[in-house]
Amino acid sequence: MTTQQLQDQIQAKKSFLCIGLDVDLNKIPEHLLQTEDPIFEFNKAIIDVTHDLCVSYKPNTAFYEAYGIKGWQSLEKTINYINEKYPEIFTIADAKRGDIGNTSSMYARAFFNDLDFDSVTVAPYMGKDSVEPFLAFEDKHTIMLALTSNEGAFDFQTQNVHGKELYKVVLETSKSWKNAHNLMYVVGATKAEYFTEIRKIVPDSFLLVPGVGAQGGSLAEVCKYGMSKNVGLLINSSRGIIYASNGTDFAEKAREEALKLQQEMEGILVSSFKFQV
Repeated sequence: MTTQQLQDQIQAKKSFLCIGLDVDLNKIPEHLLQTEDPIFEFNKAIIDVTHDLCVSYKPNTAFYEAYGIKGWQSLEKTINYINEKYPEIFTIADAKRGDIGNTSSMYARAFFNDLDFDSVTVAPYMGKDSVEPFLAFEDKHTIMLALTSNEGAFDFQTQNVHGKELYKVVLETSKSWKNAHNLMYVVGATKAEYFTEIRKIVPDSFLLVPGVGAQGGSLAEVCKYGMSKNVGLLINSSRGIIYASNGTDFAEKAREEALKLQQEMEGILVSSFKFQV
């Protein structure tokens, strides 16, 4: 998927919502546990009732890998279902991969060729040769960790390196890598005060923003400081949507929560970008 196609979808749906499909068998409705593939059945129900309200789905691969081969098969069925039935949706493999070049090439092939995700999250700690293999794929996107929302982010990401915070060094350096136009960045919503500085470095790049909702991030604050001239944001919500209910009405309640966020986003887009209602 091209960046323009993603922008067109934001315009059409008046939404920049990304829904995280982080499935925990201990949290899904009990009646689904009797099905052949509870994880896929849960995802399918969520997708079918929210696809018109969001522009992206983001399965965190750890929630599938934890269940071994069956979990990986559920992930494969989920991405295939999205690609076949809702091909306009931007898909993110939240895998946070990152290794030496030939290993990264294999990771990239796994997520881009085999599973056909539109993007994958990566960790940049090993530098250019660990990220560029992902960037080599045309019309695929590499979403690099920049400034995360967890407590440990302050251990390294905001430390001063020769007069500049490390996350700024990472952002600036990545812009020089081959096919850097395929880069997007992860910036946590709980770090809203940093968005102004980040936009000075990457004014037009898409930012994947976790942390709105259950983690306490403010959508209004993120949009105030983080929007680009082309919106440039994918706001992720996982638990707040998919676990809105653990009863037989789970899909209905998930849609209600997704709708709340979409409507708030629509209001922001109408006021900030003069989107037509």
